[in-house]
Amino acid sequence: MSTTELHHLSVAELAAQLKNKHVSAVEAAQHFLARAQAHQNLGAFVAIDEATTLAQARAADALIASGQGGRLAGVPIAHKDIFVTQDFPTTAASKMLAGYRSPFDATVVRKLADAGVVTLGKLNCDEFAMGGANENSAIAPVGFDAPQPVRNPWNPERVPGGSSGGSAAAVAARLAPAVTGTDTGGSIRQPASFCGITGIKPTYGRASRYGMIAFASSLDQAGPMGRSAEDCALLLSEMCGPDLDRDSTSLDHPAEDFTLKLNDSIEGLRIGVPAEFFGEGLADDVRAAVDAALKEYEKLGAKLVPISLPRTELSVPVYYILAPAEASSNLSRFDGVKFGHRAAKFTDLNDMYKQTRAEGFGDEVKRRIMIGAYVLSEGYYDAYYLQAQKIRRMIADDFQAAFKDCDVIAGAAAPTTAWAIGGKADPVSNYLADVFTLPASLAGLPGLSLPAGFGHGGLPVGLQLIGNYFSEAQLLNAAHRFQQATDFHLQRPAGI
Repeated sequence: MSTTELHHLSVAELAAQLKNKHVSAVEAAQHFLARAQAHQNLGAFVAIDEATTLAQARAADALIASGQGGRLAGVPIAHKDIFVTQDFPTTAASKMLAGYRSPFDATVVRKLADAGVVTLGKLNCDEFAMGGANENSAIAPVGFDAPQPVRNPWNPERVPGGSSGGSAAAVAARLAPAVTGTDTGGSIRQPASFCGITGIKPTYGRASRYGMIAFASSLDQAGPMGRSAEDCALLLSEMCGPDLDRDSTSLDHPAEDFTLKLNDSIEGLRIGVPAEFFGEGLADDVRAAVDAALKEYEKLGAKLVPISLPRTELSVPVYYILAPAEASSNLSRFDGVKFGHRAAKFTDLNDMYKQTRAEGFGDEVKRRIMIGAYVLSEGYYDAYYLQAQKIRRMIADDFQAAFKDCDVIAGAAAPTTAWAIGGKADPVSNYLADVFTLPASLAGLPGLSLPAGFGHGGLPVGLQLIGNYFSEAQLLNAAHRFQQATDFHLQRPAGI
C-alpha cells in the first residue's frame, strides 16, 4: 500500500499491514518520523533519535519475517517523557533532569518493546506530570531552542490538556498511531477529551509503576492513548500484569487480553448518570454533546440510571492535599547530590540543596512541593492530610454504593472544551477543571475518555466512562460499541 496513507490507519489496521508484509516496520517508522518533523510546531516531541528508531524497526521486521512477531510487532508508538528509557533521554519535562539517561527501561516500556513495538521518541508533558494544560514544560521541544507549550492540533491557540498533552497531541495530529500516558488526577482522560482521542487509566496497580518517575505514588497510573477503544485495548493488554519484584504497588492480578470482549452486546448495560456531573459549571456545549452521547447509548440498548456521587466537589481539595503531600516526599530525591541538575555556585551543602532546587524546579512544581510540605508539617498533618485521607475513603465508598445500581458511570471528562493557551493563569482555576476526573483517581478506579462530539469552535468533547475495579474490558467494550455506531473518533483536525 502507499505509505502516504499509513497515518490514517488504526493500530489494528497498521499491525495487519505489517504482519501481511504490505508495509515494513522501517517504512512505517520513517513515515511517522517524517510527520513528526513536519509538525514540529505543535511541540509534541521532546526527543527523537532516528537511528535508534530505525534500528528497532529493522529488528521488528526480522521478527515478522521469522513469524515470531507479536500482534503489535513493528507498530510505531511514542512514550510520555515520564517513563525512563535507555535509548532516549528522560527529563520528566524538567530542567532538573535535563540530559538524563536511564540505565534501564520502565516496565511499561519494556513490556511494549517485548511485544515488538518501535519507539518513535519521547513526548512532552507538564513538568513531573504536574499540570492540566501542558504549559508547565521546562524542556525545549524538538525544533525549538526554548520551552514551549504544546499546542492542540484542533486549534493551535488552545491547550491540548495535561499532563499528557504531548501524548494526546501526537495521536490527534497522526504523528503516532498510539502512545503511552500517565494519569494521576486525570492526565490521560482530560487531554484525550481536549484532543478528540481515546485514553484509558486502568485500575490502580494493574500497570507497573516501575520506571515511571513518581509524582504521587498512590495515584500515578500508566495507560494508553489512541484513536479508538480497540487501539487502547491492544496496547493495554501488553502494558498490564503483575510486577511484584520491582513495584510494591503492583497488583498480583494476571494480565488480560482486553480485545476479547470488544464486540459483546451492551444490551441492558446500566449506565449511571451522577447528578453531580451535570450541575453548575458544566459548559452548555459540553452538556449537549454528552447528552447526545448518552441518547446514543440508549439506542444501543443501554439503560440510563440516575445515581449520586455526593462528595464529587470534595475531590478537588482532597486531591490537592494528598497529591502535593506525596510529591513533596517523592521529589526530595532531586537534591543535586546523586543525579540531575546541580547548581554551579553555592557556599556549602545546604546552600547547594537550596540553589539546585530553586534552579531546577519550575513554579508549579515548587508550589506543590510547598503545599505538600505544609500539610505534612507538625500541627497541620491531622487537620489536613489525615482528614483528606478519611474523605478519600468516603469517596471510594460512594462509588461502591453507586455500582450497586449501575455497571458503569458516565459524564463529561472535563467541564469545558480546551481553553486558550495562557487562559487560566490562576492555578486554582486549573485545579477546578479536574473535578470530574479526580474522584475515580482517588478511588483507584479505571476511567476512560472517548470522543463524543464537538463543542463551540469545533473543539472536541470527551465522554468519561468509569468502571468498578478490574472492569477495563467492560469499559473498552462500551466505548468500542459506541465507536462502531458513531464516527467522532475518526474525525481529524484540518490540515492533518
